[in-house]
Amino acid sequence: MQVTTLTILKFKGKEIFWMLPQMQLAKPALEQTKGLRFFKLLGSGRKGGFSVIPDFTTFAILCVWDNETFADTFFNHSDLFQQFKSHSKYAWTVFMHAANSRGSWSKQTPFTDFSETKAGIIAVITRATIKWNHVPRFWTKVPAVRHNLKQSQGLIFSIGIGEYPLFMQVTFSLWKDRSHMAQFAYRNEQHMKAVQMTRQHDWFREDLFANFTPFKTLGSWNGNDPLEEHL
Repeated sequence: MQVTTLTILKFKGKEIFWMLPQMQLAKPALEQTKGLRFFKLLGSGRKGGFSVIPDFTTFAILCVWDNETFADTFFNHSDLFQQFKSHSKYAWTVFMHAANSRGSWSKQTPFTDFSETKAGIIAVITRATIKWNHVPRFWTKVPAVRHNLKQSQGLIFSIGIGEYPLFMQVTFSLWKDRSHMAQFAYRNEQHMKAVQMTRQHDWFREDLFANFTPFKTLGSWNGNDPLEEHL
């Protein structure tokens, strides 16, 4: 069964200069990784990823695997991933099964093998390519949405990332359950206003919304595993 992993990496000091070239240099090795059907190397911004100012200490790797065995082989035995771990201060990976997905990413539909929707923790990935003429307007809406997201009940973890975070935005969030996620996504006034504006004025060239069921983690983020108490 298809498995999606998201690895978030934190770098300090001179290790940042090792990581920056890897955004291109690591691609050939990933392209040749057995069982890896889709991947993205992602950067981040300040304020947890919700700022136009880049955060060169924080990066992420999104991978979609044919099955869990291929994923485990990569994280446990791949020379490439061992390099990422050795150079980073923190490396935290979430393993997930896709529950549903709509939209596209780089003209692909990466999440296609859906598991049965379960009660409990839910992970959400949203991503969009913003049309250039709408980028300034989009970012005026981000601070209010970010504030409301951080104050949301049931939120476990969130981060903003992206291929080019200024106009290719990705958000990843973890919630205690589906009802808490829905409360923010469909009932929060600031978030709903932003969503309505994107649709009304056609801000996005491409977008995707996907839900996942996390089932295990590796490593830590800032010294802790955000899902340790929940899985």
